[in-house]
Amino acid sequence: MRGPLASFVLIIFSSLAILSCDKDPVDDQSSAITYGSTVFYIKSQEYFIYPMKSQPGTYSAFPDDGIDLDENTGAIRIKGDDNNIYTGLKYKVIHTAPNGDTSSTMILISGIQFPDQFYRLSQHDTIAFPIYNGDPANSLPLSGSSFDDGGTANSGGCSVKTTNGQINLAQTVRNGIFGTTPQNDARREFDIEYKLNDQSGKAKNKIRVKLYYYNTMADVAPDLLQTLNERQQQGVFLGMNNTNFGNGSTSRTASVSALAKPRPPCVIIIGQ
Repeated sequence: MRGPLASFVLIIFSSLAILSCDKDPVDDQSSAITYGSTVFYIKSQEYFIYPMKSQPGTYSAFPDDGIDLDENTGAIRIKGDDNNIYTGLKYKVIHTAPNGDTSSTMILISGIQFPDQFYRLSQHDTIAFPIYNGDPANSLPLSGSSFDDGGTANSGGCSVKTTNGQINLAQTVRNGIFGTTPQNDARREFDIEYKLNDQSGKAKNKIRVKLYYYNTMADVAPDLLQTLNERQQQGVFLGMNNTNFGNGSTSRTASVSALAKPRPPCVIIIGQ
């Protein structure tokens, strides 16, 4: 076949080929889940965020504790000073279609957190620094912000600097929160209320921190080591400064099967 007819047929087939090539990416994008942003701020009044596109199926999140998610619509309730919401933490939201196909996205509810981390007092590693919006590279908005509002943590012995949220761990130990002579596996929890001068508009916020004490790295409890391993593997928790748990061996936590517990963060003080 030659001449104008052949040219016309060639154009038709070329157009069909282009449409065919474009089809799959368009279909993939249409089923993706997104909330239109990845960071959401606590406000003085509660509000809801919704997936940009309504789709049949169900929604779930990991961690599933610390986020108020409607499994039918994907709506997420965000409210400050709520014991059921863990701020400063990434969540993976998963949509499961009726045919079993899944898509997911990551979101973060703005706030401060502390990493799961070992702090060695004998090496002058004595300050726990808050991390803003899940990234150590972010600058914490200090001007106009306040920490330990009401003094709950400080009155309980947890030495929190009210201008920047840093925890002085050495002073906290000296304050006797683990007893006159700290014992291995002593554990205390503290709530730190704070307000940030950011897009939250200084809405009341709160973080719960769990402090542990051990004389040496070899004394760290196996259940805590397992929790740290699980959190590190699952990718939504803030990382640690040491991947060699315990005495440098991971044999004590070789079997990691259960899902990691959500926050509070594990601030682990090593005396020697």
